[in-house]
Amino acid sequence: MESILTSIKKMLGITEEYKHFDADLIMHINTVFMTLRQMGVGPAEGFSISDEYATWADFLSEDQTMEAVKTYTYLKVRLIFDPPDRSVVTDAIKQNISELEWRLNVAAES
Repeated sequence: MESILTSIKKMLGITEEYKHFDADLIMHINTVFMTLRQMGVGPAEGFSISDEYATWADFLSEDQTMEAVKTYTYLKVRLIFDPPDRSVVTDAIKQNISELEWRLNVAAES
C-alpha cells in the first residue's frame, strides 16, 4: 500500500526518513482533503491522516477514476509548503490545479 505522506514527501524531494517536516505536511495534506471533500471527492464522512500509515487506498477505496487526487494533493501542498520562486511556474501549477479540480468535479458527479 502506498503511503499518502511518503508519496507526497517523495514528490516534494524529501526522503522518507527525514521526519522534520512531517507535521507541517500532514496539516497541509489534511487541508487538501477538506477541499476535496467539499468538491464531493473522498469519503462522505471526511478523511484525514495523522502519520505515514494512511494510504491512498484508505482515501480512494477502489475508485480508479480518482487517481488524479494524488497529483492534485501534491500540487496543492507544493504551493503551500514550497512555492516556486518564479511566477511562471506558480501560474503553471495553478492552471494544473484548476484543470484537475474541474476533472475531479466531473468524476465525482458521475
